[in-house]
Amino acid sequence: MNVDFTRTRAVLAAVGLLLAVGAPTAYATLDDDASAAPAASSAPLRGKPYIETQLFFGTARPDGGPAVTDKQFMAFVDKEITPDFSDGLTIQVGRGQWRDASGTIEKERSYELILLYPRARAQSSDRKIEEIRRVYEKAFGQEAVGRVDDEARVDF
Repeated sequence: MNVDFTRTRAVLAAVGLLLAVGAPTAYATLDDDASAAPAASSAPLRGKPYIETQLFFGTARPDGGPAVTDKQFMAFVDKEITPDFSDGLTIQVGRGQWRDASGTIEKERSYELILLYPRARAQSSDRKIEEIRRVYEKAFGQEAVGRVDDEARVDF
């Protein structure tokens, strides 16, 4: 008997059992009563409306020059970011990858910067954030600085 065929049948049988066991649970969570409120909505609404912006800074230079160092990045934060976002920010060191303009997948050490600011200051903060991106790209020869914005409720 073919071992691969037997192994395949065993895997398919296991998947079938998992689906059979999980299906009643999935259907049991469906409720025909549309007026029933989900449990999460009963939780109190906390915090004030804020915007959360994440910026992703790469450190590899497209021209092959030396990578941006921790010291250089922190000096950039102190000079270009802290004056406009002095209420606080978070920096996380990571590993990232992205496809550059030439189509090459670049893998590099990176930084994620998280900013929280009141929704009422979104327009003025947007201008400052775009300036931060532009200055970093120019100072360190970067093609881009990634940006993600999301609404949040924040309580300190």
